[in-house]
Amino acid sequence: MRVQDIRIEDYQYDLPDHRIARYPLAERDASKLLIASIQQQEFQEDTYANIREHIPVGALMLFNNTKVIPARLHMVKPTGGAVEIFCLEPIGELSSEMTRHGESAWKCLVGGAKKWKEGAVSAVWGTEDAHEYRLSAEIIDRSSTYFHIKFSWQPAAFTFAEVLSAIGQIPLPPYLDREAEELDKERYQTIYAHLEGSVAAPTAGLHFTEAVFAKLKANGVDLDYVTLHVGAGTFKPVSAATIGHHDMHAEYFDVSRPLLETLIAAAQIQRPVYAVGTTTLRTLESLFLMGCKLLQKPDLNHAELEIKQWDAYEVDAENISVEKALDALINWMDQQGLDRLVAKTQLLIAPGYTVRMINGLCTNFHQPSSTLLLLVAALMGNKWKEMYQYALDHDYRFLSYGDGCLIKLK
Repeated sequence: MRVQDIRIEDYQYDLPDHRIARYPLAERDASKLLIASIQQQEFQEDTYANIREHIPVGALMLFNNTKVIPARLHMVKPTGGAVEIFCLEPIGELSSEMTRHGESAWKCLVGGAKKWKEGAVSAVWGTEDAHEYRLSAEIIDRSSTYFHIKFSWQPAAFTFAEVLSAIGQIPLPPYLDREAEELDKERYQTIYAHLEGSVAAPTAGLHFTEAVFAKLKANGVDLDYVTLHVGAGTFKPVSAATIGHHDMHAEYFDVSRPLLETLIAAAQIQRPVYAVGTTTLRTLESLFLMGCKLLQKPDLNHAELEIKQWDAYEVDAENISVEKALDALINWMDQQGLDRLVAKTQLLIAPGYTVRMINGLCTNFHQPSSTLLLLVAALMGNKWKEMYQYALDHDYRFLSYGDGCLIKLK
């Protein structure tokens, strides 16, 4: 069966409302961890505090170090009506837009847009020295799915990142069904969050603490990082009857040349590699597929190299090793004079896809009918149903602030 013909109704399960974790536990690493080995029938139960007991000594663990921006803005029309703006992604390059002074343009969702026909909306904020500052926003274009919004602010000495930090709110997933609170500023970020750009957290990493990292390192486990800026579409349920009619969201990632070299070395000695989070896995598999594309056509430009929704099922990856694919990618970067690869991926991992870059995945329990659940099914086959039913039967907490699982593939 073609991957496009996969029926979404086959990836549905009953998630009672009370099983959705709307708040995190007091301690990050106290969350439960369900260990599911593809080669064993039984599930094991533990907590994240003890995850080192389930990761092979000397393994490589990879995390997504993106940082969630306070992307939700509450603004007011001149008449006093409320408008909510949710910044999705900049129209320009992310890092330059976050550090821009005076004005910045973004693709946004807008709440209350029907009553905002023209003119600017605004928000004000103050500082400890009692000065009042103003952010204004106006619509410069619109499509069927989002608005182009130009933001401007005074004084222009502030960067857009500083403006967001002053007046923005953390954009919690809609299924939490509550407003962001003070605790979310800390708890909806991983402890290793570094590069700003996400509008949703890479939630598998929320359970890790410095104590957990210290235990892993004591076992000879090396920790390394990719960056993929998570978009709002990552939590969007698939509403089409088949996955072929679902438009997969695209996200930017950023990886370094030394990381590619680390991954090649791991593949050469068959060192176990574990990904923390579906975003980390999608980044790693995108790197492999990019290398495969270059082996077939070495003169691809940057835009042609990026991974589209169906590339994984159309690119010839048969008999191509991880080492060979990543070598091709490094050679291309050298030709381009790049020490970092910043690119966009729309990769959809679904049943029928062969994962090549990892030996295991640590992830949360995901929404029914979501592309994240399709990814889990690609790793586990129908065993995903057993694992999710086990979690439901044993009081596991679901979704972003909930418990998680460790899927061991080999």
